[in-house]
Amino acid sequence: MRRWNGWGDDQFSLELPAQGTDFLSQRIGAAEPLTDADLASVCQQVPDSHLPDHPLVATDAEIRVRHARGQSLPDWLAMRSGDFGRFPDGVACPTSPEDVRSLLAYADQHDIDVIPYGGGTSVAGHINPQAGKRPVLTLSLARMDRLLDLDPDSQIATFGAGTPGPLVESQLRAKGYTLGHFPQSFELSTIGGWVASRSSGQQSLRYGRIEQLFAGGSVETLQGTLSLPTLPASSAGPDIREMVLGSEGRLGIITEVKVRVTPLPAQESFHVVFFPSWEQARTAARSLVQNRTQLSMLRLSNATETETQLALAGHPTQIRMLESFLSFRGARDGKCMMTFGLTGTRPQCRTALKETRRICGEHEGVYTGTYLGGKWAEKRFTMPYLREALWQMGYAVDTLETATDWDNVDHLLATIENNLRGGLAELGERVHVFTHLSHFYPQGCSIYTTYVFRTDTDYAGTLARWHALKHSTSKLIVENRGTISHQHGVGKDHAPYLPIEKGALGMRAIQGLCHTFDPQQRLNPGTLLATDTDSVE
Repeated sequence: MRRWNGWGDDQFSLELPAQGTDFLSQRIGAAEPLTDADLASVCQQVPDSHLPDHPLVATDAEIRVRHARGQSLPDWLAMRSGDFGRFPDGVACPTSPEDVRSLLAYADQHDIDVIPYGGGTSVAGHINPQAGKRPVLTLSLARMDRLLDLDPDSQIATFGAGTPGPLVESQLRAKGYTLGHFPQSFELSTIGGWVASRSSGQQSLRYGRIEQLFAGGSVETLQGTLSLPTLPASSAGPDIREMVLGSEGRLGIITEVKVRVTPLPAQESFHVVFFPSWEQARTAARSLVQNRTQLSMLRLSNATETETQLALAGHPTQIRMLESFLSFRGARDGKCMMTFGLTGTRPQCRTALKETRRICGEHEGVYTGTYLGGKWAEKRFTMPYLREALWQMGYAVDTLETATDWDNVDHLLATIENNLRGGLAELGERVHVFTHLSHFYPQGCSIYTTYVFRTDTDYAGTLARWHALKHSTSKLIVENRGTISHQHGVGKDHAPYLPIEKGALGMRAIQGLCHTFDPQQRLNPGTLLATDTDSVE
């Protein structure tokens, strides 16, 4: 069963190896965990619902608790402390677009705010009810979770928007296809959520981001049904699909998603190369992507992340042997690990491997084969479970991600890491910070930074530590040519920083679009737009 106050299946956990515990203790100090609230006590805090009766709406306490928060660190602290703030007044689980239309009419008639809920994996506050006068209905798409159609000629598949990643892939694989969209949240996140938040999968170099995969679909709005036809290309004015991508529930409820799928590849493998320095590693990665080498994924860890990953990997004897080998080959202190994927036909993969090894070799890369790459593939969707293991030891962990052009990568990465590393210095606290480049383009790449710090002696103090780190760094990102989000969306947490990226006129355009579909601002208010108004000048 899914954890009510954390990530994933409550029957699964990841243990931190002993050397990992020692590693963190040396870098930021030993820690003491905070006390968790229990589900029964939280359910007792849930107030009476303010929603009128509807056959599709459940108002019992537990379902409202389980749909009240996402997976951001403030959400985690709210769930663990039991201090949720506001709960939704009810949760609806429609099974069809007709049900969604009925629920939107009900919300409009009774002056109710509506929050769409996919997999509940948001790390930016998308699904959190705001304080306000209106009752709040959370609308879960969990029962709209199947493959509805597959056109083999056009290679377009139609899914219910609530279909989670594993069901997307299993239903397609049974017919010989794949979507190839694998965000780290793959276990729980949904295809409708990917569209709503402009998600990017780990193998986007081969399959593309969700905007390249999204072919059309249906959105139920307060103004009627918005149908998005599947056209391979069009020059007929602005693309309405682009309005829906990244709309985060502000325009309506995505009910059906049509995506471009691909026949299953003949083979797939993941490989690792180590470089003696960051400059050599970053230059090699840029060369690979600008050369358009046919990789399916590419990830480059800086020296601190490389050191951290090896420390947390377990298998100390094998890691010592690896370290000895790399030292002999000239990649010792300051080494950086690159993981890359090859997907396709056997000749394609063979050619791509040869080209990748040649380019990496020009920058003194040490190729180590597929063993570590295979380990990465085995664990790539389970890494979020480490938050639980760290929490039980008294550590909080969060991430920041952005994207920028190649000429700005080193500057922005250093700005982010330096600010986080010294962000709690006035409290005498150290922060462990490490980064990888996770998605690559000829123009630039994404920067994905993880930071770990000790919890305070109480929840309020821990939240204050997060706030100091998160918001000061977010401000620096948008002031230094970075996007506020490459793959996690805007939600409520990032909304204050969006105007710097979009500009005043751009924000008016977004606000005008939202007003057209939702004049009363009842669809996910506070998300995407930090300040909502009832009119657009």
